[in-house]
Amino acid sequence: MNWQEVCEEPTLQNLPFKIELNRYGQVVMSPASNRHGRDQTRIAGKLLELLSEGEVITECSVDTPEGTKVADVAWLSAGFVARHALTTPYPEAPEICVEVVSPSNSSAEMEEKRKLYFAQGACEVWICDEEGQVRFFNEKGKLEASILVPDFPDHI
Repeated sequence: MNWQEVCEEPTLQNLPFKIELNRYGQVVMSPASNRHGRDQTRIAGKLLELLSEGEVITECSVDTPEGTKVADVAWLSAGFVARHALTTPYPEAPEICVEVVSPSNSSAEMEEKRKLYFAQGACEVWICDEEGQVRFFNEKGKLEASILVPDFPDHI
């Protein structure tokens, strides 16, 4: 199954799960909690408040060698939007990809997603844990604060 087929499949619409594809084209689902949705919204809202250019989107699909991954929140520069508009999934990762950790997510899964987003061109990957703590990473490792959005708080 490819991402376009997932998007068009009526039985996969309006599910209370986040859907991604693994490298074999199999659908992987993670349950979404209200906390997850709240944190996702808070992060998106804060990005909109702090950045006057580019776009912020939620549920951002990115094609990777390990299947289609879906960042909970992403910031796309004007240049990224000019190159890709609303292509689904994006062939490269937006500049900032944010994952909100759910109870079903493992540390290994978050590490793999970080590597995949960086391999696809992300400049920063942020991880928001279940307590609302936000950790910022670039390809070299953990950052004290975001380089692209230095005023973004480390807790939401």
